[in-house]
Amino acid sequence: MKSKTKGILKLSAVILVIAFLVFSAVRGFGSDKKLSASAVKQGLDLAGGVSITYQTVKDDPTAEEMSDVQYKLQLRADIYSTESAVYLEGTNRVTVEIPGVSDAEAILEELGNPGALYFIYGNDNIRLVGENKYELTKSIAEIEAAGDVVLTGSDVANAQAAKERTSSTSPIENVVELVFNQEGSEKFAKATAAYVGRQIAIIYDNEVICAPRVNQAITAGQAIITGQRTFEEADILASTIRIGSLPIELEEMRSNVVGAQLGAEALKTSLYAAGIGFIILLLFMCIYYRVPGVAASLALTIYAGLMVMFLNLFNVTLTLQGVAGIILSVGMAVDANVIIFQRIREEIAKGMTVRSSVKNGFHKALSAIIDGNVTTLIAAAVLYMIGSGGIKGFATTLAIGIVLSMFTALTVTRFILYALYDAGFDKEGMFGIQKPRKTIDFMKFAPKAVIISGVLILAGVVAMIVHSVTGGKTLNYGLDFSGGTSYSVTFPEQYSEPLNVELEKLVNDSIGKNGEIVKVTGENTYIIRTMELTQDERATLTNKLSENYGVDDSMITIENISGRVSSEMRADAIKAVIIATVCMLIYIWIRFKNFNFASSAVLALIHDVLVVLTVYAVARISVGNNFIACMLTIVGYSINATIVIFDRIRENMAEKLKKDSLSDIVNRSITETLSRSINTSLTTFIMVLALVIFGVDSIREFAVPLMAGIVIGAYSSVCLTGGIWYFMESRVLKHTDDEKDDKK
Repeated sequence: MKSKTKGILKLSAVILVIAFLVFSAVRGFGSDKKLSASAVKQGLDLAGGVSITYQTVKDDPTAEEMSDVQYKLQLRADIYSTESAVYLEGTNRVTVEIPGVSDAEAILEELGNPGALYFIYGNDNIRLVGENKYELTKSIAEIEAAGDVVLTGSDVANAQAAKERTSSTSPIENVVELVFNQEGSEKFAKATAAYVGRQIAIIYDNEVICAPRVNQAITAGQAIITGQRTFEEADILASTIRIGSLPIELEEMRSNVVGAQLGAEALKTSLYAAGIGFIILLLFMCIYYRVPGVAASLALTIYAGLMVMFLNLFNVTLTLQGVAGIILSVGMAVDANVIIFQRIREEIAKGMTVRSSVKNGFHKALSAIIDGNVTTLIAAAVLYMIGSGGIKGFATTLAIGIVLSMFTALTVTRFILYALYDAGFDKEGMFGIQKPRKTIDFMKFAPKAVIISGVLILAGVVAMIVHSVTGGKTLNYGLDFSGGTSYSVTFPEQYSEPLNVELEKLVNDSIGKNGEIVKVTGENTYIIRTMELTQDERATLTNKLSENYGVDDSMITIENISGRVSSEMRADAIKAVIIATVCMLIYIWIRFKNFNFASSAVLALIHDVLVVLTVYAVARISVGNNFIACMLTIVGYSINATIVIFDRIRENMAEKLKKDSLSDIVNRSITETLSRSINTSLTTFIMVLALVIFGVDSIREFAVPLMAGIVIGAYSSVCLTGGIWYFMESRVLKHTDDEKDDKK
């Protein structure tokens, strides 16, 4: 078969794959549209879900008790979706919002009313009524009076389902792993030592949920419950124990189905903006990189189709933070192609044939692509394992995106590029030739860059101090962090179109604050959440609702609400980012065999985060869950951009000539990767800019600082990281030379 015919057949196969993926993404399969974009589970901000409000049985719970309730309910709700939200209302209520579901009764039945949890001696307190089913023979009050309560929920630190072998010869079992706090460990050790061979029953909400037998004294503060037939059964038991370990008992107050927090209009315009940005991105690639750009565009289209498919397969709940992960992974997918194409042009400029240049281009780009993607993948894994809530969603979409981006760049793009070459697109002019570049002296500019960065960071510090001293907050903390005021408004008539955007504008115009608008499905009720309002602001907003919509005061319920991001969740986020940064540092150190590369990359990363923090402080952009997503995206983007330059420095160090100084190598490496730095930043910037131009206010709050992060990331990778590494490496070399002189 002739080469041209083979190329045409390969391209035909690519077109068929793209057609299949487009059909899958748009139409899906079956009546429930499996694998389609519409079948992807969406979070509360994009599609709404179930909202359940609990009230404490106890009249006056402490703030510490309510904070603990919020955190533990968040862990329970995460079973349904990592994008679930839990926040406090007033002093004795807590609301759980679970996205992607529409049956409040089913969720209530599964979630249950968080009741009291007890571990009791089995003896005559329980009786067998069926296969592995028990019931109480006495009331809890009677059992307590008899001194047969071993532990209560407050003694349990955690419970998790797991699969493990209980002995070297036994099969893998579905178990529940219990962890007790210090007081609980002491109680349980004493009880199990005296009760070997007998049962200790676990009671939840006055029902026996299991009655495991004690095989031996348990003194380490951890226990395993065996006998669960399936992992799902073990997971339910673990969840019940976790929710039963709440410090206070709760009872259901109300439940309903709510619409999207961002509103249907926000989702529609955001998708429209993303589509425009993606098309502009593909056009840029085709125009600038010619035939390779066409190959990349086809590969990126396949990437987008596969992303939709994998979001379905992994049952990912997509939120704005998840979208941030996708934006970062798209940027990295484009970056991988840009690195390859720049390498191909360099090889052609050396006089290599087009086919050899393509082969060498992929080979030479491999290390930078792998190191950049694996480093970010490590961060995603750590964020998923340690983070909570939206951080897990970000980590999930980022991890899927990174794996797909490496696959499409290194496999699909290569396949398409060779197919185009075989089909007759094989002239040098179709691929482009890298023109000779005059090496720019970036090291000469490095001190000035450090001063500029210092001034920017200092401006952020000054802005935060000024805001704090003048009675404000250092940063403009939004609802997710600081809580605020919730209006539940029942309108006198049903409106045919959702009022989300209209009400958002009314709130902003009347009291100068952004509002989060949620419609209660099937009712004329809207929930308006905004930053904490003064009495005058409440009166103003109430009057506006009355004037514009005829809403009676009696149809408005006002509550103070807490932030969705609890102190424990913030601690989880900080811990996850720190551990992820350390893991990335270790990986870079191992791969580059030079600690200065690793430390320079981390310093650049910290610099980018601090400068973007300045943008938040000076522009007073709202700091909420979007802030976390933005910062995580910038961390991933920054580390990837830095590694590309370091990879070129490593390569040029290996090919170092006698006349080359260290500064020459750094300058040449940055110059050689400059086109990549500009083009990758520009393409990602274009996608985010489309969200700013066509998106709604809530989307812009996320997109504007992200644009700043992209610019800062490009600036730091080009102007700072090489200089930082050069400074550190020069000191190491000078120290080594001094040691040699001392020996002489």
